[in-house]
Amino acid sequence: MGDEWIKASAVVPSKRQLNWQKTEFYAFCHFGMNTFTDREWGDGTDSPELFNPTDFDADQWVSALKNGGMRGLVLTCKHHDGFCLWQSKYTDYSVKNSPYKNGEGDIVKEVSDACRKQNFKFGIYVSPWDRHEKTYGTGAAYNIYFKNQLEELLTNYGELFCVWFDGACGEGENGKKQEYDWQGYYSLIRRLQPDAVISISGPDVRWCGNEAGVCRKSEWSVVPSEFCSNLYIAEHSQKSDKKPPEKKEMTLDLGSRKAIKGKNDFIWYPAEVDVSIRPGWFYHENEDYKLKSIKKLEEIYFNSVGANANLILNVPPDTTGKINQIDALELDSLRRRIEKEFYYCRSENAHAFASSEKDSSHAVKNIFSDDDSFWQSESDDEKPEIIIDLDGQKVFDKIVLMENIATGQQVEKFTVFYDRGGKWKKIVKSTVIGYKRICRFSAVKSSKIKIRFDLCRGKATLLSAQIYQSKD
Repeated sequence: MGDEWIKASAVVPSKRQLNWQKTEFYAFCHFGMNTFTDREWGDGTDSPELFNPTDFDADQWVSALKNGGMRGLVLTCKHHDGFCLWQSKYTDYSVKNSPYKNGEGDIVKEVSDACRKQNFKFGIYVSPWDRHEKTYGTGAAYNIYFKNQLEELLTNYGELFCVWFDGACGEGENGKKQEYDWQGYYSLIRRLQPDAVISISGPDVRWCGNEAGVCRKSEWSVVPSEFCSNLYIAEHSQKSDKKPPEKKEMTLDLGSRKAIKGKNDFIWYPAEVDVSIRPGWFYHENEDYKLKSIKKLEEIYFNSVGANANLILNVPPDTTGKINQIDALELDSLRRRIEKEFYYCRSENAHAFASSEKDSSHAVKNIFSDDDSFWQSESDDEKPEIIIDLDGQKVFDKIVLMENIATGQQVEKFTVFYDRGGKWKKIVKSTVIGYKRICRFSAVKSSKIKIRFDLCRGKATLLSAQIYQSKD
């Protein structure tokens, strides 16, 4: 075995990636021409006259999403049909030729303003694939067109936390071939929105590999740089609106020592799980009673946010221009369900003891602090341990661990034990921690917990450890 893991352990996230990771849970809002044509992928021939939300209310969107426990939203400003939700100077295929506000409306502005008003993060989705624009497939001319539109979105709607590009293209073998100027797009974003992550077909955030709401058992944030290749992303992206990518298409191991053997170049490329609350991505009335169950959404939450990934849950506004009441109620129930899972904090008066500490600035007591201080083991402590004294017998069914990812991702395997009559009993055996690992188990009662770091890349760090019991 080479020293690839040493190189990988030195890779750290950018400030924008750290801020994105802390967002954890946010919304996708697919809204556009497809909302009014009852389709998923439009072909760019539908009349702008069809776009006419009768009671558009961006404030209602943000309130409903915020009530669901989310911290931001990403709006589909332009989908594959090429229809623009803003007053673009570069095309007539936009809201300016729709009945909405007699052609004077700007959906992007209203949504971005509503987000700022409620201290909610705002991001944009814009499809490079454009089935309406006549220059698409001509090369340079289309890239100029696309960058002009991108610049409008980057400069007129305030601070963005995310620019989301997907890799979808259903042209087929005989379709138009457009060579996207990806590096030009990225440079423009970096210049105009330096704090925004570029997601999926981009260098900052990768797609988990499916739309089922499932991420890997070991979701590494540090992976070989080849996974950021646009050719790789396009090959593994959605090719049709009829058959979304399935779980089986995922490369199951991206970052273990075995997976990175022989690799030389690594990047910080954390995962995002994207899934829709409904069967489709755009609103369809016949799906009003086909929403995913609360139980299913809860599982998706724990298997993404609780497994070192972020969750972007699609909630599509309906033809009135509002989040449908059915979806809003579902989100409210989901938030309540998750809050119940963390109802009792059992580590409020806890004390911790570690087998080693790098120095006094990296003491184990830091795992209970509210700031950015953290615990770090001595580098020669091969299997460091932390014992948490809960200050009396407590019932608990969850432990939430967070590495200090600002200094890299180091933990490869760990085990959690609880004290039962003076003997340590195993309750969790897992792999990576990363930004956050939520470990759930059948409720136990004990006064002490031990965390053993079985395999690390040179050192172990822990930013936080919290123990919870759910409310019945």
